[in-house]
Amino acid sequence: MNDMSQLQPIEKTILLNDEERQPCEIWTRVMGYHRPVSSYNLGKKGEYYERKFFDEKRAGLGPAQRREQEDASMAGALL
Repeated sequence: MNDMSQLQPIEKTILLNDEERQPCEIWTRVMGYHRPVSSYNLGKKGEYYERKFFDEKRAGLGPAQRREQEDASMAGALL
């Protein structure tokens, strides 16, 4: 069996020239299935780039705040 605890991390940075790079294809879920954004028509691409993503931290909804809100809503439901 191999002793994996003795492995040293490799600190080698890989640098690529622009000619060696390839484009990254972005996929997104639409109506229950996944599609590449590159296959969208002009209007759908515009909608995709205008999307706003929900961020719990910016909304002030970390795990503790969510529990407090859930507890408060449950208390209100019991009254």
